[in-house]
Amino acid sequence: MDWREALQRLMAGNRRFVEGKSIQPHRAFPLQHRWSDEARPLAVILGCSDAVVSPELIFDQGFGDLFVIRVAGNVVARSVLGSMQFAGAHLGTQLFIVLGHEGCGAVEAALEEHRGRAGQPGSIEVLMRLIRPALNDLDPQLEGPAALMAAVEANVRWSVRHIIAMPGVRKAIDEARIQILGAVCELESGLVRFLD
Repeated sequence: MDWREALQRLMAGNRRFVEGKSIQPHRAFPLQHRWSDEARPLAVILGCSDAVVSPELIFDQGFGDLFVIRVAGNVVARSVLGSMQFAGAHLGTQLFIVLGHEGCGAVEAALEEHRGRAGQPGSIEVLMRLIRPALNDLDPQLEGPAALMAAVEANVRWSVRHIIAMPGVRKAIDEARIQILGAVCELESGLVRFLD
């Protein structure tokens, strides 16, 4: 399945989720089924660890349909890049999505730090270092929810840029062999909005 068909299936699943018409049972994996050696996930989703943004639910997909990588702030680190490359090289996945969400706490913490209001303790600082550069071009006039939404979108775009910078990725995109997209989930509606 190419990335275009995979994207259409995910968008259709998100419509079902938003409309309350999910078709996936999302219950315990039946014991009579075994993991297939032929796993071919529709997409790789790099999403935030936040419990309210489960890619399997919001895209209404079942077991094995998605290759999900979750880390606070949907940041790109070497291990994330390795996981994505594994899915492309060994599982044949062609669609890669960085999925942020409204009200992301990690991005909000980085935004506060960026504006000089608070520092973060211990290992949280590692996340802040990965998010902070995304915030450099934000409009300093933005405040409140508008500033946070702009920061969330900037962070998604920053992560997408890092993935595209991997060796060979730009060529694969130009040849339409893969696609890398950024998206934001709206928490109130559950709608996934793809960014330009």
